[in-house]
Amino acid sequence: MLTDLSAANEDYLKVVWSAQEWSAEPVTTTLLARRMGFSPSTVSEAVKKLAAQGLLTHARYGAIELTDAGRRAAVGVVRRHRILETFLVEELGYGWDEVHDEAEVLEHAVSERLVDALDERLGHPVRDPHGDPIPTREGRVPAPPAEQLHLVADGAAVRVARISDTDPQLLRYLADLDVRLDTGLSVVERKEYAGTLAVRVERPSRLVEVGLPAAEAVWVVPAEEQP
Repeated sequence: MLTDLSAANEDYLKVVWSAQEWSAEPVTTTLLARRMGFSPSTVSEAVKKLAAQGLLTHARYGAIELTDAGRRAAVGVVRRHRILETFLVEELGYGWDEVHDEAEVLEHAVSERLVDALDERLGHPVRDPHGDPIPTREGRVPAPPAEQLHLVADGAAVRVARISDTDPQLLRYLADLDVRLDTGLSVVERKEYAGTLAVRVERPSRLVEVGLPAAEAVWVVPAEEQP
């Protein structure tokens, strides 16, 4: 961890890294402004400062990218965040829809020593409560080769590998449908006209209609792959 980085700068680096973790979309000031809730001018100024520190590169009108130093710092924050989320769920009884904001605050306050101790206590988990891979201490990120549920062909049998944690209401909606991490699903029919995806949940067996925006937040792997 770069100890001279402010919490705000850590957040910028983490969002740049996270924006590319599950998407090939280039990271721009507009995308960062949307994700962080700041004006484009505020984001542009912050990006310039981080580029001057050697943490980002940003060609004029081009994509924003992390340098090696920026990636190390970003992955360090991601590691702290995801270990904290896992600890809050597994040890303190938080719901998976409650931990994101808590971890957002705590990730800037905990030491690497404490994070390592939590990692040891948890048995070195490889993913957080939403299926996002937890980076190793060395910075490796063991991401599964997953795809979004709404892209899966009709008739395919899949298993939930990851669910985006950016919207607590979405997590509660999916939990009500019994769609959780490692849930087995069979895609029945994509209904573009209704904006839904008909899916059979394995356990308990039931047919549910998942809104396509929600299906975009669910990442799956073939059913035979082990969690």
